[in-house]
Amino acid sequence: MFIDRADAGRRLASALQDYRGTRPVVLALPRGGVPVAAEIAAALDAPLHLVIARKIGTPGEPELAMGAVVDDDPPVVLRNEAVIAAYGVTEAAFAAACTAACAEIARRRARYVGDRPYPDLLGRTVIVVDDGLATGATARAALAAVRRQRPARLVLAVPVGAPDTLDAMAAEADEIVCLEQPAHLTAIGACYRDFHQLDDEAVTDILGLFPAA
Repeated sequence: MFIDRADAGRRLASALQDYRGTRPVVLALPRGGVPVAAEIAAALDAPLHLVIARKIGTPGEPELAMGAVVDDDPPVVLRNEAVIAAYGVTEAAFAAACTAACAEIARRRARYVGDRPYPDLLGRTVIVVDDGLATGATARAALAAVRRQRPARLVLAVPVGAPDTLDAMAAEADEIVCLEQPAHLTAIGACYRDFHQLDDEAVTDILGLFPAA
């Protein structure tokens, strides 16, 4: 469906052109959402910053989210009680996994953001961007954290998403913009010709192209 994340970002930017001139703020979910969001921020003449979320993986099944946590004060922690119950995860095990996720968030915040000022989201249109939506765990946590800051309008923008996840998240944002909704989405990477993993340097390089808000 997409050549790479930049291609996806340019196509999303076209779908978001109505927000140009409304002083939007674009927030990317790192790492994969950053090059997508950069194209949108450039096209909308908007500041670019990050909302750093981490999936809380299930013991023995780290790719299966039993929750998610977002960098905030205090952190936003969402739990998937069905997964927690199905896998018999104890409160101690959940807390340990959450602590590990928070430590990685702190590392990424120091590496990516440093002393870069965070934009004031009060009364602004905020567009949260990722490179795709499968289970939606991290995006849901990110939206909850951003909502705390009382934006006037909260938009989730993704190139591709699972239809059932998009339906389940309809109330999490004021608008969800998703270009492609394949009926059987097995993996986000299958929707890109180039879906290489980004490193920390790629994130900081992209952020460096945009002035601090």
